[in-house]
Amino acid sequence: MSSGVLPYTVEPHPVWGLYSGKLGTWLFLASEVMLFGGLFSAYVLLRVGAPEGTWPTGEETEMDWKIGGFNTLMLIISSVTMVMAWASLKMNDFAKARTYLIITVILALAFVALKLSLEYYPHWHHGLKPSTNTFFGLYYLMTGLHAIHILGGVVVMLYFIGPGASLWKTNPEYYTNRIECTGLYWHFVDLVWIFLFPILYLMN
Repeated sequence: MSSGVLPYTVEPHPVWGLYSGKLGTWLFLASEVMLFGGLFSAYVLLRVGAPEGTWPTGEETEMDWKIGGFNTLMLIISSVTMVMAWASLKMNDFAKARTYLIITVILALAFVALKLSLEYYPHWHHGLKPSTNTFFGLYYLMTGLHAIHILGGVVVMLYFIGPGASLWKTNPEYYTNRIECTGLYWHFVDLVWIFLFPILYLMN
């Protein structure tokens, strides 16, 4: 059993084969799958059930696939840098891991900044608000919730870059596990966007 408040924070539990943090992360992500799964289902059902001619076209929604595609690329790269951060820790290179985490944070904040400046602001300025129609109600809800998840991940990464980095000195394996759990969450956030991109930008 691991030393500390919680058991199995480093070595895996003999029954389910995962350390506590990883098991907790998977359980949390299962609840997130149900949350976003419900939203995706609602979108599909409302889109399919909309009377012909009532669902806005791509031109009417002003959704630019180039912006969405660039944001998708940034998130995919951020997943790679997240993996590289964890891999660097496994190779006992904390400095390189911190650099990769910083890059991941920068990409995440760039994603949100582009979303706000190139999409939310122009849409709102042109009168395309959540109350405009069903599409924009779901668009703001789903992308807004996704953005909140991104910012949540940024807060966690900044903690491990900053004050939480002291854990590396006292218990490097535990710190590495925390970064792995953060990475699992981050990959899920990226995966959600990979599903959001085609249904919002390419299928109108």
